[in-house]
Amino acid sequence: MKILDKYIFRQFSKAFIFSSIVFVCLFMLINLVEKLDDFMDNKLGLWDIGYYYLLSIPSTFLVTSPVSALLSSILVSGRLSFSSELPAIRSAGVSMRQLLNPFFIGGILILLINLANAWWIAPAAFSKAHSFEQHYFGKKNSRPQENSNIHILEPGSRIVSIGSLDPDQSNLSDVSIEEFIGSRLRSRLDADAMHYDPTHKEWIMQNVSTRFFSGEQELFSVTPLKPVKLALSPHTLAELNLQPDEMNISSHYRFLSEKRKAGFSGLERSMVKFHNKIAMPFASLIIILIGVPLSAKKKRGGLASEIAITLFAGFLYLGLQKTIAIGGYQGLLHPMLAAWLPNLLFLGIGYVIYKTAID
Repeated sequence: MKILDKYIFRQFSKAFIFSSIVFVCLFMLINLVEKLDDFMDNKLGLWDIGYYYLLSIPSTFLVTSPVSALLSSILVSGRLSFSSELPAIRSAGVSMRQLLNPFFIGGILILLINLANAWWIAPAAFSKAHSFEQHYFGKKNSRPQENSNIHILEPGSRIVSIGSLDPDQSNLSDVSIEEFIGSRLRSRLDADAMHYDPTHKEWIMQNVSTRFFSGEQELFSVTPLKPVKLALSPHTLAELNLQPDEMNISSHYRFLSEKRKAGFSGLERSMVKFHNKIAMPFASLIIILIGVPLSAKKKRGGLASEIAITLFAGFLYLGLQKTIAIGGYQGLLHPMLAAWLPNLLFLGIGYVIYKTAID
């Protein structure tokens, strides 16, 4: 790395760290004002409140890092421009692409940190924060009804209906399995209970009534125990009420694969959030492409205009990300497109600004 690159990278790093701390603290302060009554009602001490907000740092940093990266790139390149350092650098033959190198190195480091954050750190912290809220604030799961009256489409044109399940997800009650050939019902199994055998990786139905349908005839039999192979697993059932934000990248991928294999529908929200865990970390790198060329020229307004541009562009990105994600949740957009579209739009804007910058 050249001396100039080291100098710009050092300035960018300092500005990013400072702005990240400021934005994280600002978001935490806003949240503290909203939850102050809950803290006082539950008589939480400073240690508990501090622990709760410590858990919120990873997810807050993930959201605010694009704004921090944009502000840092604008401040550093803008200061170089205002102090006439940038004209001297450009007159020495340094192109805009070369000027972007130290900023992109910083952006890649932020990208790597945010990938680890989005894939592992933030989900673990969110899960603990969610448990904290349930324990102290008495927040119930928003979808408790999913633990009863469950209907699952299995491979092979089978429908599994579950009356209720135990908290450990390995014991089910009032279970029926219907198998179809086309639109015609071929067989039906009804059991009082069903439990999972991890040794043979199969389900054991208890007190089973079996009906086979052939034309106008029906064959009926009763057996005390009947093993059945299903794509459904206790792990799939255990994740019925697990929020996507609580899953790391590998468990989230497995969750979606098993749900699709087991015939679950309504996975659009979870799929958008999965792709967001990959797309969101790239935002900081992409948005630097806007910040540096935009502030490379002297302009009126000074620091105030730079901060205004940062806040407008940064929160425009966050607003777009939330708005477009809703389209993905409702199935109007493909989940991958809903997650990546804000990045693609800002990448296009950044490319146009970069190409129009005087080189």
